[in-house]
Amino acid sequence: MKAALMAVACMAAALSTVASAQNKPATKPAAKTTEVTLVCEAVYMPARTTWTRTVNITYDKKRVRSVQIDGVPVYTFAIQEAVILTAIDNERIQIDTAAQTWSSDFRGQATAMGRCERS
Repeated sequence: MKAALMAVACMAAALSTVASAQNKPATKPAAKTTEVTLVCEAVYMPARTTWTRTVNITYDKKRVRSVQIDGVPVYTFAIQEAVILTAIDNERIQIDTAAQTWSSDFRGQATAMGRCERS
């Protein structure tokens, strides 16, 4: 009998904890983010082909939150002043947001350079 009362008391305490946690307001509202889209015309050498690459950059007042290239989210990126450094597959990519330029390298097999425009 005591074991049953203990189990009921524990369940009641757990339910009250869950109920009180659901009634608490969120600690902070999410920061407002802004998105910029760059359309880059990159010329890949040695084939001399031009690819249009779309870069979406989401940021708030403090930092860049996410980067997408051609709709694919990059998993890691680094910021050096106005340059975003990242990679997709074997392509190492540098996007200069101040000069609005694209440069990339396929591990020495091919390179690309181009200009970007805000859309």
